[in-house]
Amino acid sequence: MKRLANTVIRRVPSPALKFSSFTCTGMAQRKRLRTVTEKPDLFDQLPEDLVLNILCKLSSSASCPSDFINILTTCKTLKRLATNPLVLSKAGAKTFAMKAERWSDSAHQFLKQCVKAGNSEAAYTLGMIRFYCLQNRGSGASLMAKAAIKSHALALYSLAVIQFNGSGGSKTDKNLRAGVALCARASILGHVDALRELGHCLQDGYGVPQNIVEGRRLLVQANAKELALSLRSMLSWKPQQQQQQIEQQQNLHHACSVMGATITSCPLLSDFGCSLPAREEHPANQFLREWFETRPAPLDDGLRLCSYRGCGRAETRPHEFRRCSVCGTVNYCSRGCQALDWKARHKVECTPMDQWHGVLEDGGDGEIGAMVGMEEAEYVNIVE
Repeated sequence: MKRLANTVIRRVPSPALKFSSFTCTGMAQRKRLRTVTEKPDLFDQLPEDLVLNILCKLSSSASCPSDFINILTTCKTLKRLATNPLVLSKAGAKTFAMKAERWSDSAHQFLKQCVKAGNSEAAYTLGMIRFYCLQNRGSGASLMAKAAIKSHALALYSLAVIQFNGSGGSKTDKNLRAGVALCARASILGHVDALRELGHCLQDGYGVPQNIVEGRRLLVQANAKELALSLRSMLSWKPQQQQQQIEQQQNLHHACSVMGATITSCPLLSDFGCSLPAREEHPANQFLREWFETRPAPLDDGLRLCSYRGCGRAETRPHEFRRCSVCGTVNYCSRGCQALDWKARHKVECTPMDQWHGVLEDGGDGEIGAMVGMEEAEYVNIVE
């Protein structure tokens, strides 16, 4: 019995031995954890100037907001660098191509942060949203003016449209001379619609002394620039984009054959056999169109949208926009929108072309319909 008892006592470990072994095991585990956590991060060793340069190129070339927003959710270091004023100031227009249904305070704050960093695209986009969607006329016009000071052509032209229509005020608030001056500045920067608007102002004596010859010269120049831009975009097409364009045209031709209409998908040069891609819609105009189309009762009674789908502008008072003098079913905020919509769809929907001669022979009534007839003649002159 004594031998058995001694054997059992020897085999039972003492409490001190248990504690010492547990302590050693814990220290070993902590040591292993310390070696894992102390492993150097290679990203932290990169120079910040190099990372900022890469982020600047990414923000300026982003094809959609998610390309840039995903960086903010990666890690704290990238979020800090991506919100650097230098990176935000370089962000391109497509970085702000957000959907109207996803508009939120965070999106508003992001645009404000980019404006504060000196981004003219953000100032123009937020200015358009505030002026037309949020109905904050003063703040919206101020932001667009901020972008226009930095020679932003679209902001200059948008301010010209506001001056021509007296948007945000009464009919007596129209300032035709200011609109002409803004169009002249935008046309110098290469804005085709501003050049066309300026040509019509000179031709009609609208806000400027009448000069028919100079006005027609500017209209021909606008058409030539439009042709050059269309050919340039055609040459820069990628095979994937070209295939998408062909599929869109096939779908549209099928839909037109079902509806019994002969509508084509090409823009202003479609009458002469040129199958060119339509003008790319600016994210601000796309946001405006989605805002007014998707929201229930976004406009007050009697207010209308510009009939050109690539515009999105809405009236700020009843009968602000001008109507087509022939059919009276469409209205436009500017002659640029009218010219684009005429070739895109309204030429087929409006009264047949043989009735234009009566309007032109009577001298027209100054409405958009009479101007459409003149525009058509100018396109023929270019081809000849």
